[in-house]
Amino acid sequence: MIPKLHYISQGNSPKEHLENIQKACSAGAELVQLKVAGISEKKYLKLALEAREITSHFQTRLILSNHYKIAKEVKADGVHLENIDFCATTALEHLYTWQIVGATANTLQDCNALISKKVDYITLSPFKDKETKENSTKDLGLNGFSLIVEALKTETPIIGAGGITTDDVADILETGVSGIAVSDAISQNFDSIKKFNELLNASSTQEQRHTF
Repeated sequence: MIPKLHYISQGNSPKEHLENIQKACSAGAELVQLKVAGISEKKYLKLALEAREITSHFQTRLILSNHYKIAKEVKADGVHLENIDFCATTALEHLYTWQIVGATANTLQDCNALISKKVDYITLSPFKDKETKENSTKDLGLNGFSLIVEALKTETPIIGAGGITTDDVADILETGVSGIAVSDAISQNFDSIKKFNELLNASSTQEQRHTF
């Protein structure tokens, strides 16, 4: 079962990433993704070990960005492949059977390719993201999410990501995605984890009501 709320770590230094992961775990995060760019594998391994220690204490799941070999070494709960060029099949073959593999997609084609490689979840991104003005990915918005989820008709959990705030959750869940990944809104206010979880769990309760 993939948690409905993913916290993607942020910080101006590796130390700050760890501090923020600790705050997120304390505030009730069920899954944390360690996402630190521009450091050596050796430093990332040290960081991942420290993050594993924190998340284990809180019984929070830990996902590493891209580094599937390190994910196996530190016994993280899984790996998240940020780029479609990373081969999900290779990651799955390398990891323990109990570890999960997620990956980011921006198009229906990306999603189908990842589903064929049997990833455990797909992060559809970006919903809206100020950073995307400089790169080739387009903001998907509610309409993009709806169209892709409807076309996929898949059991694979789809997680929405990219500039999501608590105000967006209800509308995003209406599109058929099963959860969200959040960075900025949580890093700015770790108390918002409780609100995000309430909104996501309210959706689960409604779904259960409809099944009776």
